[in-house]
Amino acid sequence: MADNILEVRDLKTHFHTNDGVVKAVDGVDLHVEKGEILAIVGESGCGKSVTSQSIMRLIGAKSSEKVSGEILYHGEDLLSKTEKEMRQIRGKDMSMVFQDPMTSLNPAYKVGTQIAEMPIIHEKKDKKSSWKRAIDMLTKVGIPSPEKRASQYPHQFSGGMRQRGVVAMSLACDPDLIIADEPTTALDVTIQAQVLDLLRKLRDDTGTAIMMITHDLGVVAELCDRVAVMYAGKIVEEGTVADIFDNPQHPYTQGLIHSLPKPGSRERLKPIEGQPPNLHNLPEGCRFQDRCPFVMDVCREKQPELVPADKQDHQAACWLMGEEENDGDGRTGESEEPEKTF
Repeated sequence: MADNILEVRDLKTHFHTNDGVVKAVDGVDLHVEKGEILAIVGESGCGKSVTSQSIMRLIGAKSSEKVSGEILYHGEDLLSKTEKEMRQIRGKDMSMVFQDPMTSLNPAYKVGTQIAEMPIIHEKKDKKSSWKRAIDMLTKVGIPSPEKRASQYPHQFSGGMRQRGVVAMSLACDPDLIIADEPTTALDVTIQAQVLDLLRKLRDDTGTAIMMITHDLGVVAELCDRVAVMYAGKIVEEGTVADIFDNPQHPYTQGLIHSLPKPGSRERLKPIEGQPPNLHNLPEGCRFQDRCPFVMDVCREKQPELVPADKQDHQAACWLMGEEENDGDGRTGESEEPEKTF
């Protein structure tokens, strides 16, 4: 635990609406170690982005938003910080790369000016040295002709260059942790590969930890060290990339992997049947019960907790953990074990 930059304990983010309480994040525990890349994966609406924004304290200020639990950054609980204290942490110690590179930069200001703003605010640097820092950051992220580009506006950048510009901004004050919220979603595959190589190089060169929010399992396999799989506001499986891809334990994780296209194969994809539960009205017991081919009576009665799987650092929240020799007794559905994709 001494190497953990970030520890999240029992994080809950609930939104109070006219239709009821939306439990977007409902008891999440995770940690990020120094120099590692942690992926949080799952379908759209499972709580990935809300988790990241809760960690950055971008959610919780409104009366309709309630964030509880512990978010420990180097042992200090961010939920106990004032907004003024959080403004000193954001950008300097923890940075975030937002999902859409087309709207992450202010169109009214030059790209270099927006990057230089970080050392001016957080390190009290003068404008000249901050502008030089901005050019150095653009050089680091692979922007050609950085002196020229720093004086241009976001609309003069391509999508990939804007994303690299946002990464440059996040690195301007040498943060310990970067939270990247689907940074490659809007990019073509060539630019996507460049951004992933950039993030990997930054981790290797600077030791910066990265939390990658994504639904792209290909990105996870290529870039990340550990994986946390989210479903309906909860972590349902956690382990190393090898654990998750070679030996997935939770039926939801198995379904995600089995729905991936296989290179050179003409087999029809096998999607996960059904839809995620309504977060206004979550079912008793396991939240994956209505879509699970292995559902048992206990799944509809009690919520499973994360327990060790084949290894101590590989955990899954499923009542099938311990039912390996049950031969299916108690199941109300039948299905063959999905074959491994990786």
